[in-house]
Amino acid sequence: MTAISPSLSLAPEGNLSRYLQEIRKFPMLPPEEEYILAKNYREQGDYDAANKLVTSHLRLVAKIAMGYRGYGLPMGELISEGNVGMMQAVKRFDPDRGFRLATYAMWWIRAAIQEYILHSWSLVKMGTTAAQKKLFFNLRKLKGQMQAIEEGDLSPENVRAIAEALDVAETDVVSMNRRLSSPDHSLNAPVRADGEGEWQDWLVDDRDDQETELAEREELGRRRKMLTSALTSLNERERHILTQRRLKDNPVTLEDLSQQYGISRERVRQIEVRAFEKLQKSMKNSAIEALGHV
Repeated sequence: MTAISPSLSLAPEGNLSRYLQEIRKFPMLPPEEEYILAKNYREQGDYDAANKLVTSHLRLVAKIAMGYRGYGLPMGELISEGNVGMMQAVKRFDPDRGFRLATYAMWWIRAAIQEYILHSWSLVKMGTTAAQKKLFFNLRKLKGQMQAIEEGDLSPENVRAIAEALDVAETDVVSMNRRLSSPDHSLNAPVRADGEGEWQDWLVDDRDDQETELAEREELGRRRKMLTSALTSLNERERHILTQRRLKDNPVTLEDLSQQYGISRERVRQIEVRAFEKLQKSMKNSAIEALGHV
């Protein structure tokens, strides 16, 4: 993935303030341009397109990395690791699946940063299982919700509640809590003796910024409009079967639909598959038509 990388002049290891100013020069891409660039990279190996996708999301990486600034690691390194996750997201992104790159990339960015923290922070010496990661990154947030920040050892009720919420063993909750609060501190107490940073910085803000939320709302509205339009390309039976099988929280069984229509379950399945293929084709044509008006 080395061919996909932001310009070296934008490396965050140097002047962080300057880096943050520079990446603001890369605007968010409209959905149509993002789709074209992603298709060009996926189908033609266009690395210029891939680099544009990466640089247009550098602000998203920085925003997510800032949420982990309380772990005592250089911000430049956290952003660099997040950029690696962003590159991996671009490499694996499929624009035909119908969602924006930012939505897909958030997982890769967070995963890259969290892996770096777990391997770098000297406090964590017990391995990096999924359960330990859950505890490491969520324990303080859950304690805050329970108003148990000022406690030493957690009460049995809180231990049980956290273990159930994260699906981990109660003994792991007790062990991790003692590692992270030896002793516990006020949220406004400084992390280090020089007064740099407070304990409240440990609380990771997973909320999206207004810019990201607006983009996702617009994208969701666009997809819903395309879906509604595409459903009109199906006949009544196809539309009903597809809706009951694919668009319900609790899908109707093949058996129930076969009895309703007086046909075999296999025939219902065939209609469902055919209707879904027609729906995909209609939505793809709508996307291509929209691109033609750019």
